[in-house]
Amino acid sequence: MDQALDIERCDLESRINNTTHHTDQNGLDRLIVRRGLPFTITLHLRSGSQFQAGVSTFRLIVEIGPLPKEQSGTKSTFSLTDSASKTAWSASTTSPPGNVVSLSVSSPPDVPIGLYSLTLDQGQKVKLGEFVLLFNPWCAKDAVYMEEERDRQEYVLSQAGLIYKGTTKRIKASPWTFGQFEPGMLDICLKLLDENPKYSSDADADCSGRRNPVYVTRVISAMINSNDDKGVLVGNWSGDYDDGVRPSHWTDSVAILHQWADNCCQRVRYGQCWVFAAVACTVSRALGIPCRVVTNFGSAHDTNSNLLIEFLYDEDGNDISDDSVWNFHVWVDNWMARPDLDAGYDGWQASDPTPQEKSEGVFCCGPVPLKAIKEGELNLKYDAPFVFAEVNADVVEYVKLTNGRMVKMGGSSMDVGHFISTKAVGSDERHDITHLYKHPEGSLQEREVYERAKHHNDLQQKGQEPGLKVKIKVSPDMDIGADFDVFAVIANNTEADKTCRVMFYARIVSYDGKPGANCGFIEDLTMEVPTGKEKRLPLRLEYVDYGDTIKSDRLIQLVLIVIESSPREFHKAKRTIVLENPDIAIKLLGEPRVNQKLSAQISLENPLPEPLQNCFFSVMGAGLTDGKILIQNVGTVGPKQEAKYTVEFTPTSIGSRTLTVDFDSDKLSNIKGYLNIEIKE
Repeated sequence: MDQALDIERCDLESRINNTTHHTDQNGLDRLIVRRGLPFTITLHLRSGSQFQAGVSTFRLIVEIGPLPKEQSGTKSTFSLTDSASKTAWSASTTSPPGNVVSLSVSSPPDVPIGLYSLTLDQGQKVKLGEFVLLFNPWCAKDAVYMEEERDRQEYVLSQAGLIYKGTTKRIKASPWTFGQFEPGMLDICLKLLDENPKYSSDADADCSGRRNPVYVTRVISAMINSNDDKGVLVGNWSGDYDDGVRPSHWTDSVAILHQWADNCCQRVRYGQCWVFAAVACTVSRALGIPCRVVTNFGSAHDTNSNLLIEFLYDEDGNDISDDSVWNFHVWVDNWMARPDLDAGYDGWQASDPTPQEKSEGVFCCGPVPLKAIKEGELNLKYDAPFVFAEVNADVVEYVKLTNGRMVKMGGSSMDVGHFISTKAVGSDERHDITHLYKHPEGSLQEREVYERAKHHNDLQQKGQEPGLKVKIKVSPDMDIGADFDVFAVIANNTEADKTCRVMFYARIVSYDGKPGANCGFIEDLTMEVPTGKEKRLPLRLEYVDYGDTIKSDRLIQLVLIVIESSPREFHKAKRTIVLENPDIAIKLLGEPRVNQKLSAQISLENPLPEPLQNCFFSVMGAGLTDGKILIQNVGTVGPKQEAKYTVEFTPTSIGSRTLTVDFDSDKLSNIKGYLNIEIKE
């Protein structure tokens, strides 16, 4: 028989747990742990209450957010087990029977981070306390895992650092206090997550998303600036800072974050790039995401995503450019796995909280893998073209004449992206990481990457994606009865020549999608498509092939299948076309007046290369034909000859009326025409 425990108090053992979980710098007065690593709690029972394995049963409940749900991973209910689970919340006892119960609680390495409640349920629920769960760079299964302890010490635990400023000729280090473990900082960083608009619109979905460092990093990037939300800092590059703090005055993140939180999330004035980056680094490290501050000298701001920095001057030498190259620009790199991308993109990811351009409608940037930037792979998320341009854009200079003409006056491929710097691990030396962002300036690899990136970017600007793309284009003269071409189009938007096997066919189809007979076919044709080129393959559709089987809807389905030889990949395009009908010409003979006979001459030219038999015109119009359908058999109509009919009718009411005409025959039917007629008194 189950025996309920009479709990006097619960000790969350924060001193031991925090030390084990590398969170003791936050203090030892409350439980702060990292996911994927067990922590211990102790239940002290009142006199007379005993815990006995198999007799005393209960469940534990962990919850995060205001509306926790099992299905979203923001709530978990679990019973005691013999051993810890690596994929779900679990708990086991570590003490002998008695009135003190020690429990080892384990969290999976991929659950949301944040403030949790812990409840014991044995029919009646008893809240045991709250704890904060953080990302865990010490856990190999966590997405932010770092292998080297010295790296974890620098990028997670270090509260001070250096930020590099100046020019390529004179790089200077400025000290900064990140202070992620200072009193109140962790709560403020959690508050920052709760103030983001995604939390306001769907709190549970936002809390669930906090399992993913990619998601959290984008929230941080957006919330450090205040452009779209109740974010922390206002950017100001005007030189006028009278109503706030000059950006160069700040030396630590703690004062900025405290000012924001203590003033009901009123934005702090002012920040510039290194301030935005430093505060983002503080928040990232506080939440357990390894982070470093990065400075790029000669940093481009590409406003139109063409990977070119276009300096524009008027004839007086005034700079009228939208693009710019900053002496230096500062952002952050965050360390994480990228299971949302193909293999090979784990590691450092660039993220930029300085509000420059919008990403998915919000002023944020990244995270984007450094490898993608280095190799010019701009189709990867997030914001690869913008970051690539920051470190690798070409510069061109134009003069805009008074007559509007643009004259190129210079340019360079080597002005952007130099001495990309961060503080070295374990020392105050400057660590140059340019090689992680780009190949050596001016090298063959760097130029190849740039040209490939520009090619991919140009395709994306046109709505095209890298890869082999197939589509079907048609002719403008697809008239019933005509012979015409349709085209298979194969575009090679890759860096290698492609050998393809092509099948292209046409078949009759009814309006409900049911396929009919084939009426054109190209089978197993081998085609060579050079890199960056487009090939067209015509398929001739002839009336002799489709005429006998075409339905009255005049629909033909075109199907293109392309098979790449290496790698062996299949591509398919499908398109349904409708053949154009001949026009029915309707010409009034006389003045349309009410209750007076009126004639209309109706004609249609036979578009087919063969005679039409049993040709009929059917004419009808409300207020025109007295409710009757007027039918006329016009017999046989030869190729390119006209079927004609002069119909007489008497309008019976004034106003706008419509005369409708239908043509039918053995080989051509369902041809409609109409004429609007204004009937006068």
